[in-house]
Amino acid sequence: MIVVYIIIATFVLIVFFFFIAVNNFRNPIAKNDKTPLDEGIKYETCLIPTYNNRKLNSWWVGNKTSDKSIILMHGWGKNSSRMMPYIKNLSKYNFNVLAFDSRNHGDSDKDSYSSMIKFAEDIKSCIDFLKKEKPDSSVQIYLIGLSIGGAASIYAAANDSRVNKIVTVGAPSNPADVMKLFLVKKKIPKPIIALVFKYLEFKVGKKFNEICAANNINKTQAKTLLVHGTYDKVVPVEQGELIFGKADRNLVKLWKIKGKGHSNCHYEKGFWDKLLNFFNS
Repeated sequence: MIVVYIIIATFVLIVFFFFIAVNNFRNPIAKNDKTPLDEGIKYETCLIPTYNNRKLNSWWVGNKTSDKSIILMHGWGKNSSRMMPYIKNLSKYNFNVLAFDSRNHGDSDKDSYSSMIKFAEDIKSCIDFLKKEKPDSSVQIYLIGLSIGGAASIYAAANDSRVNKIVTVGAPSNPADVMKLFLVKKKIPKPIIALVFKYLEFKVGKKFNEICAANNINKTQAKTLLVHGTYDKVVPVEQGELIFGKADRNLVKLWKIKGKGHSNCHYEKGFWDKLLNFFNS
């Protein structure tokens, strides 16, 4: 009987830790708490069709004199409101800006679970929308992605030649590396972590190594600027270095910002000028 109790207890513990680990990656759905109008910026709300008959909430800030469109991709659990500094600063210049909420984020439709692949699919849907509905404004397509949104931007561009330039901020080389770091901090046993990874790969239908930024950066011809804070505790700067290590140096540059973390790189002096010069080069 003691052996039976041990087996049952072990099973219960495995299920318990597995549930905790998986639950940690369920993104909280935070609605947008502001719009560009709060910053005095005129915009158009667009509902963009995406996969599984869902709609993406988006904000279009147009510039009638520009044929360049920048698509903004937020991070995990975030929304378009989080991209307001980018909307505010980039719309001052000769760019069209499209900020959108990925599925299960902000004010977009729910669609089961979230994943980096769904982020990338939603980016593709935004490109499809711009090319169809606003062709004169989207001759050039640029992407800016934060955190997991940056990795998704690289993956999207690796599968879509319509992307011309990419800026990532705090992007992970491999989501599994960051997830493992997070789960270890949560005291999740390593065997459970391995089990969780197998489950998540089954759920999304691809291996992490297939979709990771480091293994996709050379599959796109888009010029790319990797931005990473040296004090990033969420996605360590080594992740950006891993992506850069696999990249074509003629197409990809790495900008390490000393003293900045995961969410404050845009406060760096000269940040917006750097992005502007990159997009206009």
